[in-house]
Amino acid sequence: MPTSAVATRTIDTSLGHIAVSVVGEGVPLVLMHGGGPGASALANYRDNLEAFAGFQVILPDQPGFGGSYRPAAADLEARSITEITVDAMFQTLDALGVETFHLLGNSLGGAAALGMAINQPHRVQKLVLMAPGGGWLPTAPTPTEGQKEMFRYFNGEGPTVAKMKNFVRTMVANPRLFDDANIQARYEASLDEGHIEFYHLYNNAFAKRGGMDPLWKDLDRITASTLLLWGRDDRTITLDGAWIMLKSIRKVQMHIFGNCGHWVQVEKKDEFEQLVNNFLRDGR
Repeated sequence: MPTSAVATRTIDTSLGHIAVSVVGEGVPLVLMHGGGPGASALANYRDNLEAFAGFQVILPDQPGFGGSYRPAAADLEARSITEITVDAMFQTLDALGVETFHLLGNSLGGAAALGMAINQPHRVQKLVLMAPGGGWLPTAPTPTEGQKEMFRYFNGEGPTVAKMKNFVRTMVANPRLFDDANIQARYEASLDEGHIEFYHLYNNAFAKRGGMDPLWKDLDRITASTLLLWGRDDRTITLDGAWIMLKSIRKVQMHIFGNCGHWVQVEKKDEFEQLVNNFLRDGR
């Protein structure tokens, strides 16, 4: 599935417009991206699309990111970003005529995936979570190193290439995977004025709410078979908090990658793709 085959369109929801890219045919597989500076669905998963041939891969930009609408301060005051995203994603999937689907999410997108699997469990066939927000109950100090770096990125003098290098360095165990061209591209993607404005509103709302929604309280409502993927060396959503997910999700298995940080799909690309394919296609 080459990137050139991806079709991107805009879905109007009651909240605002959602940009969604679709490629391939088969059982729908929804990929939810993380929340770093410059993040979007294609930016997070473009290099993994070929591995998911045989699925209808659906890549929505979450509210506040990519080509989707930016929630206002009043929106973030009334509901958390996860609640907003869950609402927008179900409206988007309804508009696409997608009733049931496999669901994969990383970090902030993992929180949205958890929220979707908790709120409408009958629609999620299988669930893959990569260091998800909200389902994690940390035992180490917070905010973590990665969370601090994300907060710094848009504050002070604003985005810089040096800040992007520091951000990437905390996201991965091996920064050498990212050359200067990768860093520059991620930096340029982070400069959208609407996204910067949203990030300040989001950080303020996040602080007022005391962090992510406590989704760990409702993990027992998830009925989908679930695969947890985690980097042992994750400095953003650390491995020490994963135990509550293993304890509370009914049908769960876990794979831990050594020498891997927060971006499993990048640092352990081949293993990630093989594990997810095996899990989604035949349950192994």
